[in-house]
Amino acid sequence: MSISNNSAALSSRKMSITTLLSAMGPGLLMAAAAIGASHLVASTRAGAEFGWQLAWVILAVNLLKYPFFAAGARYTSATGESLLQGYLRQGPKYLAVFTALNTLAAIASTAGVAMLTAAMLTQFVPLAIDLLALLVLLSSVAILIFGHYALLDKMTKVIMLALTVTTLIAVALAFNAPAIVNPDFVSQSPWQWAYIGFLVAMMGWMPAPIEVSAWNSLWLIEKQKLTPVSKQQALFDFNFGYLMTALLAIVFLALGTLVMHGSGEQFSASGVKFAAQLISLYSQVMGSESHYLIGAVAFLCIFSTTVTVIDGYSRTLNMGWQLLTKQQDSERRLNAVMLAVSTLGLFIILFFKGALLPLLEFVMILAFMTTVIFAWLNYKLMISTALLPADRYGSAMRVLSWLGLIYLASFAALFIYWMLTK
Repeated sequence: MSISNNSAALSSRKMSITTLLSAMGPGLLMAAAAIGASHLVASTRAGAEFGWQLAWVILAVNLLKYPFFAAGARYTSATGESLLQGYLRQGPKYLAVFTALNTLAAIASTAGVAMLTAAMLTQFVPLAIDLLALLVLLSSVAILIFGHYALLDKMTKVIMLALTVTTLIAVALAFNAPAIVNPDFVSQSPWQWAYIGFLVAMMGWMPAPIEVSAWNSLWLIEKQKLTPVSKQQALFDFNFGYLMTALLAIVFLALGTLVMHGSGEQFSASGVKFAAQLISLYSQVMGSESHYLIGAVAFLCIFSTTVTVIDGYSRTLNMGWQLLTKQQDSERRLNAVMLAVSTLGLFIILFFKGALLPLLEFVMILAFMTTVIFAWLNYKLMISTALLPADRYGSAMRVLSWLGLIYLASFAALFIYWMLTK
C-alpha cells in the first residue's frame, strides 16, 4: 500500500512539475527582453570599466524595481485583464499617458536592439550594419506575423538556455584564468560627477524598461489561450524569470571584470568593433576555436530580444489604441503597428550611422526618465479597488514601492541637473 502511495505521490509530483514548466513562458520572455542589451552591454561594460564596484547597484536596482514589474503577472493572474485595461479602469488619461510614452519607448528601444543584433551579425555577414539592421527587422516581423506567440515562446526557451550555459562556462573559466590586471592599476570610481550619464543609462534598462510589465501581462493572456495558467504558476514564472535576470546581470558583470577590467582596453562606440570585442571576451577564456559558436549564441540571444521587443511594444500599443478608441481587436492592425515601429526604428538607426553605444545610451537614458511614470501607474493600480483586498499590495510591497519611487525620482532629478550643468 505504501509503495502504491509513493508511486502515486511521485507521479503527481512529476505531473505538477510538467504542468509548471508548460505554464512557463511570459516570465522567460521578459528575461529574454532584459538579457539582451542591458546585460550583454550595460552589465559587461560596467564590469570592464569599474570591476565589481557596481555589483551592489545592479542588485539594488533589480530589488527596487521588483514591485513595478511584478504588477503585470499579479494583476492579470488576479483579474484576467491586462495592465492596460487596469489603467483604463483608473481613467482614460492614465492609459493615454502610458500609450504616448510607450510609443516613444517602442521606437527607440526597437532601434537599439536591432542595431545591436545587426552588429553581431557583422561577424558573419560582410554587409553594412544599416542593411543588416533592415534584414533583422524584416525577419523579426516575419516571425511574429507567421509564427505568432507559440513560436516566440518555444524559440526563447532554447536560446535563453544556450546563452545562460555558455556565459556560466565562460565566467567559470575566467575565474581560473591568470589575472590580467597590472599590479599598478588603480580602478576608477564610478561615483564621479562625470559618470552620472553612464549610471543612469545602466539603470534605465536594468533589468529592463518597466513598461515590459505590460508585455508580461499580455503574454500571460496569450499563454492562457494555449494552456491553463493558475495564479501560483503565473507568479512562479514571473519570479523565476526576474531572478534569472538579476543573477545573470551579475554573471555578465563578472565576465567584463575578469576578462577586460584592468587590461587597458575599452569598448568601442562602433557597432562592428563592439560586437568583435564582446565575442572576444568569451573566446579569450573558452579558446579561439569557440569564436564562431559564441558569436552565433550571442547573435541568437540579441535576435530573440529584438523579436521580443517588437512583439511586446506592438501588442501594448495596439491594445492601448484599441481600448482608447473602443475598436475591436484586429490582427491586421497589430501587424501594421509592428511594421510602423520597425520602420521608425530603422530611421533612428540610420541617424546614428553605426554608432552603437551612443544609440544604446540614448535609449537607456530615455527609459530611465520615463520609468518613474510607468512605475507610478503600476503602483497606483496595485493598491486600487480594481483588485480584491487579498490581491492588492500589502505593507511590505508598498514600502518597497515607495523606496523604489523615491530612488527613481531622485536619480532622474539628479540626471536633469547634471545635463543642465554640463
